[in-house]
Amino acid sequence: MWKEYFRGISEEYAFSSPASGDEIAKVESLFHVTLPQELKEILLETNGVRAIYDLGLIWSVDRIKNENKHYRDDHFQEYYMPFDNLIFFGESGIGDLFAFPVTGEGICRVDVFVWNHENDSRKWVAPSVSKYVEWSLQGKIKI
Repeated sequence: MWKEYFRGISEEYAFSSPASGDEIAKVESLFHVTLPQELKEILLETNGVRAIYDLGLIWSVDRIKNENKHYRDDHFQEYYMPFDNLIFFGESGIGDLFAFPVTGEGICRVDVFVWNHENDSRKWVAPSVSKYVEWSLQGKIKI
């Protein structure tokens, strides 16, 4: 279903083998969050979506785990607000990252935000993963 959705928007995507439910559950457990259902469905069908120039439009489960661990490392606290309230899942290609905000109950909202690495701002860009993908390709997401 999701591969067809992406292909309906553009042919510029590369897909990966599906992630397992256990892999997704491990990420959720590690960060004490519940990922948005739409993201889980995409990962279960294709473990990551890469756009032109190998841009990580939606990261693999392993990359989601590794990047979020990296940004929660203590050395970032000196320069940025904490990242515990974000789950990064994709990249812009210029250093900015796309994320879901995390509520106090550990639930990821479905809205997509972009974190600006230069000024540490966090800005809403889309109401869902599917709109994030669609609007990214249409050039509607301005960072």
